Amino acid sequence: MREKNLICPLKFLMNTFGGKWKMPIICILSGDKPQRYSMIKRRLRNITNMMLSQSLKELEADGMIHREQFNEVPPRVEYSLTQRGRSSLPFLTEAAKWAADSMNVNGMKTFCSECVNIC
Repeated sequence: MREKNLICPLKFLMNTFGGKWKMPIICILSGDKPQRYSMIKRRLRNITNMMLSQSLKELEADGMIHREQFNEVPPRVEYSLTQRGRSSLPFLTEAAKWAADSMNVNGMKTFCSECVNIC
């Protein structure tokens, strides 16, 4: 009899990194400095406030990012990668290299201002 808690590692991967915005958010946070919400939103030009908030909450719930709120006026919130989030950077770097190589084979040009820290 199969255990009910078993999950495919690829499904787990897609749950953690899936969606349009999670990987770019992780790429933005891959630098050494924590980033404020407004800076993340500015770099992800077309994301809505609702989608950014949801993606950040999901990444925080998955233990990938840390949210630090400062008791100041006006309120300040900063986001950074956790150790678990940082441990995903080598994988994301290799995935980005694979994608760039595949794009080049197909005659497509590559550039991503969000991933400048890891690519």
